Amino acid sequence: MFDVYLNTKRDLLVVRNGLPIPFPDASGRWRKKKKVASVSEDINLAVQRQGYYMRKLTDFKKR
Repeated sequence: MFDVYLNTKRDLLVVRNGLPIPFPDASGRWRKKKKVASVSEDINLAVQRQGYYMRKLTDFKKR
C-alpha cells in the first residue's frame, strides 16, 4: 500500500504506507490525499530505490 500526498502547488508525493514524508521542510504544505493499493511500475521502482516518488505539476505540463 502507498500514501499519496499533494501540496499547495499540486505536486505529487508517493511514499509507502505509514512512512513519514521524507523532507518535512519542503516547499508547500503536504496533505494526505488517499491510500492506494497499487501504483505504476515506474512509481513502484522509484519508491523502492529512493523511498519516495515525487512529481512536480510543472514537469507534467511541459510534456
